[in-house]
Amino acid sequence: MDRLSAEQRHKNMAAIHSKDTKPEMIVRKGLWSKGFRYRLNSPRLPGHPDLVLRKYRTCIFVNGCFWHGHEGCCKIPNTNREFWVAKIKRNQERDIETQKRLAEMGWHCITIWECELKPSKREQTLKSLAFTLNKIWLEEHAVIGKPYLKLEEEDGMLRAAEERE
Repeated sequence: MDRLSAEQRHKNMAAIHSKDTKPEMIVRKGLWSKGFRYRLNSPRLPGHPDLVLRKYRTCIFVNGCFWHGHEGCCKIPNTNREFWVAKIKRNQERDIETQKRLAEMGWHCITIWECELKPSKREQTLKSLAFTLNKIWLEEHAVIGKPYLKLEEEDGMLRAAEERE
């Protein structure tokens, strides 16, 4: 049985917000400090992604491990278990459907889990996110059919130096 009364539990659950959560703020500050600019909770896109980077055609979802059922992290409460299993399953199905719709519209989707933002993993997660965004941008803006010149093939630095002169 629940340790809290129904009224206390209601107040606790009502205090949980979907915007400006601590994990989301960590991602936002990390991206901003690396020079990435974004929009928040775009109402024009399906699922209202937490962060939208138009330049990269990328949507970022910062998911709580419990609410979105992250494998290995999500511990379902024993009280009212059937309700929680159904709720988390609906959330997961909605997440998949939203990402499919965004992909059909030509958007990239990145999901960052709350557990990936713990202090021990935070810096690596933010570096990986920045790397992925830069890779997306480079792939989107590649010059198709015109490969880059490879100056250091056989002669290495000598060939590059000759071309500069």
